[in-house]
Amino acid sequence: MSTSSQPSWNFASRREWLKRTGCGFGMLSLMHLLNEELGIQGSGFGTARADGLGQRSLDPLAPRESHFPAKAKHVIWIFVNGGPSQVDTWDYKPNLEKANGKSIKEFDPNFSNTTGFFKNSVGNLMKSPFEFRPRGECGKMVSSIFPHLGEHVDKMAFIHSGYTESNNHSPALFAMNTGIARMGYPCVGSWVTYGLGSESRDLPSFVVMSDPKGRGLPKGHAANWSAGFLPGVYQGTQLRPTGDAIDNLKLPAHLNAVSQRQQLDLLKKLNQFHLDSHAAEGDLAARIESFELAYRMQSTAPETIDLSQEPENIQQLYGINDPRCDHFARQCLMARRFIEKGVRFVQIYSGGMENERSWDGHVDIRGNHQQFADETDKPIAGLLSDLQQRGLLDETLIIWCGEFGRLPVAQTGDKPGRDHNPHCFTTWMAGGGVRGGVSYGESDEIGFKAAVNRVHLNDLHATILHLLGLDHKRLTYLYNGRNFRLTDVAGEVIRPILA
Repeated sequence: MSTSSQPSWNFASRREWLKRTGCGFGMLSLMHLLNEELGIQGSGFGTARADGLGQRSLDPLAPRESHFPAKAKHVIWIFVNGGPSQVDTWDYKPNLEKANGKSIKEFDPNFSNTTGFFKNSVGNLMKSPFEFRPRGECGKMVSSIFPHLGEHVDKMAFIHSGYTESNNHSPALFAMNTGIARMGYPCVGSWVTYGLGSESRDLPSFVVMSDPKGRGLPKGHAANWSAGFLPGVYQGTQLRPTGDAIDNLKLPAHLNAVSQRQQLDLLKKLNQFHLDSHAAEGDLAARIESFELAYRMQSTAPETIDLSQEPENIQQLYGINDPRCDHFARQCLMARRFIEKGVRFVQIYSGGMENERSWDGHVDIRGNHQQFADETDKPIAGLLSDLQQRGLLDETLIIWCGEFGRLPVAQTGDKPGRDHNPHCFTTWMAGGGVRGGVSYGESDEIGFKAAVNRVHLNDLHATILHLLGLDHKRLTYLYNGRNFRLTDVAGEVIRPILA
């Protein structure tokens, strides 16, 4: 007597069915593409893997060798959000004062009302409401709104011929941060930490601080410090502007350190088991690392952001407890403490959303720029002094820059302001590898357009990477079948400002 067994059915998910029944050659091709996506056959750090992701999967933030010896190890970028006016800050234009009240078309017949943003509010040329005077041994002409920063011009390299393509905040912010005027691309801080890793095991490699006075985030919000298509572990960590800077730094009452470690170990095993079967899921790898980093931060971050440990004279140097600048002073001092702990890249945004909440001086350029200069002048000057006296300035690159400049004409109204200007802006750098007391490039005689040695934002990015020991043409990431880089297919290092 024969017996027959009932068939055993093992229903699979749609994904599992496709995985099991797919064509063998197709799977091999897919594996090859995924390997390339993960950087196994990339380029960028010599003949080894382009991005080293095969090795970085174990520790994606481990410090890595630069392409060549670096002048700077860290970056602190003061992002002057809203678009500061070059002719009212660092780019002195005596001819603008002489031409006050005249039509800009006497100087540029091709001027278009669409250059700015409010095409129906274009007035005549307007001189700066601020007095300029020479400062430092280099004799740099500096606006009266920077009495403290004026003491440091011999440390700074000024670039007066910057230009970009967009006259609108969001795309201009994306362009200045990522090199591309639309969201979805990695920002400078992400590229830097992707290339170099972090010297800190217990803090984020890339920290962002935004306006703490209730004026909101810059337009585009977190897309400005996104890792884009790079692994998520390289995105910026934003500190909360008010209240606790970082959530969950303290253990909940019901949990002790041993129990927490056991929970994390179990979670890591489960996540790693899934990751081993789905190697292309970079977000999961970033999530695993983020849990471990958060655990380590619980012991280091509270001490780092506790400014009460700083002596009184240092707090005064930055302007802490000065009601005009206390909030920004705390952020600048925190930035110094972060880089001392090995954080690679710190970005601080001055100003919030737009108009009177940032340097976006459409109305009352005098009041707008005076207010935000009062908030930032002493803290940034204190940061430069503090870094120098600690021997950290030579290895820390300081950047002062916004997303674009402003027009030399008045934007009409009861209290005239200035409209957006993508054709000219000023940047200064100081510290790691930068020549002090020099100016590069020139705007035209009224400060409307970059005229001599024009500098595109790709050139700024190439220079920043160079100072960190990275060749912008070799720092690449394979995505969607193409090698991407921060500078796209352009960019030249601004060598005259290098020490």
